[in-house]
Parts: sequence; structure tokens; C-alpha cells
Amino acid sequence: MIDSVTFSLILALVVAASLISLKVGISVAIIEILVGIAIGNAIGINPGDHDWLLFLAGLGSVVLTFLAGAEIDPEAMRKTWKVSVTIGMLSFLVPFLGCWWFSYLVLGWTWGASLLTGVALSTTSVAVVYVVLLETGLSKTATGKVILSSCFITDLGTAIALSVLFTGPNPLFFVVIAAIGLLAWLLPKYLDQVLRKLRGRTGEPSVKIVLLLVIALGALAEQAGIHAILPAYVLGLIMASLLSRNKDLLMKLRTLALAFLTPFFFIVAGMNVSAASLISGGVLILVLFFLKIGTKFIGVLPASLKLVRKDSVYLTLLMSTGLTFGTISAQFGYANGLIDREQFSIIVMVVILTAIIPTIIAQRFFEPREAGDA
Repeated sequence: MIDSVTFSLILALVVAASLISLKVGISVAIIEILVGIAIGNAIGINPGDHDWLLFLAGLGSVVLTFLAGAEIDPEAMRKTWKVSVTIGMLSFLVPFLGCWWFSYLVLGWTWGASLLTGVALSTTSVAVVYVVLLETGLSKTATGKVILSSCFITDLGTAIALSVLFTGPNPLFFVVIAAIGLLAWLLPKYLDQVLRKLRGRTGEPSVKIVLLLVIALGALAEQAGIHAILPAYVLGLIMASLLSRNKDLLMKLRTLALAFLTPFFFIVAGMNVSAASLISGGVLILVLFFLKIGTKFIGVLPASLKLVRKDSVYLTLLMSTGLTFGTISAQFGYANGLIDREQFSIIVMVVILTAIIPTIIAQRFFEPREAGDA
């Protein structure tokens, strides 16, 4: 059952976060995370006590990730695939190796815990990057397209590493691959015709069809041991061209996600931060935070300066963010006994810090001049 008092409180805070965001000029996603930290520690709301809250947060992350994939311009990605693949792979590989070996050789963590740390801290937050680029009007610019395409490669590498290193073979994995391949062949051919016939109909059947595809594919993926976010992201890329021709549908999906679903995801992420753990593990959290940011800069900045040239620091800072895949990786590690509760808290807090600090610095000091002009 939904706790109506808690539900009303969170909705009120969602509205407040939006107004604060407009006032201070910082991404609403960051404000929502900070609000989550505040109510999680001051009021003591535990997301684990509210199944409906976890459900809405999970649904919000999946739909938002689908929309992030839909924002990628397939044509632009084909034109800049060398740049996107190079930056995206370096963004994954250098932090993964650096954090893995630091955790194993310096911290003395187990082999599995160290690998998991490398995976969790190699990520780039699709959720944060997408919201920031959308709010600033950069999602359709050349810089924004390169960032989104590179994010896709980075998180694809993270998801593959998580699956290969820690999950056993599952026959349903091949069913998921076949389903994605079938959708990639069928949707561009036939769904566009269906959407044209349904355009303007009451009851929003077009929105329901897209949500059904996202959720059904995610459910199949979870049965195969794959998190629903990965197929949602790929499905978004598959449907990107189709949705670009159906602007009304895309706007309705955005409205549903950004106004209602994704705030729950960001607030719940903030609720997972423990003030006590932050104090006791503060030094290690800072060390791992700077290690992730440092390895991201080592991997991404030189390649960006060479291949993209302009807005290289802004690009690198956004590629340094983490939240969705990092938190998922940490939760996977804890649930499967790869890391203990203290390691879990440290990793999650590092991930959340990387969602906040690089984003604020990027927006305050390095935001491209073309922001808002797209």
C-alpha cells in the first residue's frame, strides 16, 4: 500500500526542487539528490520500507535511460563513431583499471570487491548527463551529441563487464539479444505506420505502446540476469530516428518521465547516503572520488582535445559523472556478497559525489556558449 503522507511529502519536495533549480541555475537532478540526502538523514525515510517508492524509482531510471538513448542521433553517431568509440572506451577502460588495481593493491580489498569497484567507478551517468544536456539545450548540438554517444559506449562497456565478470551463462541472454535484433529490424519498418494511424487519438495509445516495449524488454532482460537499463538504452537508440519524426510522442514521454518518474529515482539515490558512513569513511571516499575523476581526465581529456577540440573540459567533466550504472553495480555487488556493507556505502557515496560535483563545476564554469541556442 502507498503511504499517502510520504507520497505527498515527496511530491511537495519534487516541486520545491524544481523551483530551487530555476532560482539557483543548477540541474534539477542535482537538487533532487540533495533533497533525498536531507530527508533520508533528517527525517529518516528509508526507501527499503516503501516498495512503491523503489518501484517508481526503478521505473523512472529505466524510462529516463530509454529517453537518453532516444536523444542519440544515429546519423550523427555514424558520422562521429570513431570519436564516440574512442572517448567512450577510454572513459570506461582507464577508470576501470585504475580503480580496480588501487582497490586491490593499495586498499587490500578482495579480488572480487576490487573488480566490482572498478566497474562501479568506471561509469558515466546517462541520467545526469541527459537531464543536464536537455535542460541547457545542448542535447541537439554537436558537443551534446558527442557526449551522449560517448556515454552510450562507456556504459555499454560497464554493462558488458558486469555481465561477463560476475554472472554465469544464461540461455535467456541469447533470447534478449534476439529480441533486440528483431525489434531493430521490425520497429523502423512498421511502428512508424502504427504511430501515424494513432496520432491524435484519445487515451494516448502511442505512449502506452512505447512504454510496453520498454518495460516488456526490461522484464525479459531481468529474467536473463541483465539489468533493465541496458536494453532500455539500446531500444532508445533503435527508436531514435522514429521518435524524431514523432515529436509530440517524444514530448509526452519526456513530460511523463521528467515531471513524475525521474524525481523519485534521484531522490531515492540521495536517501541511500548515510551521514554517519560519510563521516567515518570520509577520507577514503575523497580518495576514491579523486581517483575516479583523475582517471577520467587521464583517459578522456587528451582524446577530447585531439578529436573534439572545443568544450573538452566540459565534455570530460560530464563524462566523469556517475549515478545510475554505478549504483546498480554497487547494489549487485552487495546483493551477491562481493562487497560488504561498509564497502557498499563508500562506493555509493563516491558515485553520488561524482553525480554532483563535476556537474556543478561543468555548469558553473565550463558550459558551452551554445547552451540554450539549440
